[in-house]
Amino acid sequence: MPKYAKFLKDLLANKKKLEDLSTVIMSEECSAILDGILPKKMSDPGSFTIPCLIENLSVHNALADLGSSINLMPYSIYAKLGLGDPKPTRMTIQLANKSIKYPRGIIENVLVKFDQFVFSMDFVILDMDEDGKVPLT
Repeated sequence: MPKYAKFLKDLLANKKKLEDLSTVIMSEECSAILDGILPKKMSDPGSFTIPCLIENLSVHNALADLGSSINLMPYSIYAKLGLGDPKPTRMTIQLANKSIKYPRGIIENVLVKFDQFVFSMDFVILDMDEDGKVPLT
């Protein structure tokens, strides 16, 4: 008989008491929910701009989109960085307006510095206009 089946059988036959089996320490947030005291709801920041350093290029208005699952880089920025040939890709990107974009390729392991933190990131290279008033995506 599997252990979980024996456990359930003993529990239902009152041979074991559920309270005696384990103690779980709840976090403050979980305790507040169980007590009916909900924490103040914070608004979703959605997307925001943040300064960063990509390799040796300073970018003052990089767009951080919390809903996005890929990192996009305009081809003009990629050309300035001189990171070598991108890996070819068959990926297609569907934008919010339902239009389809075809990337030029993918570059991997690009060092990006946010404040004192350095991350290795992969970027999808996309033909798009670089505009000083519009944040990089």
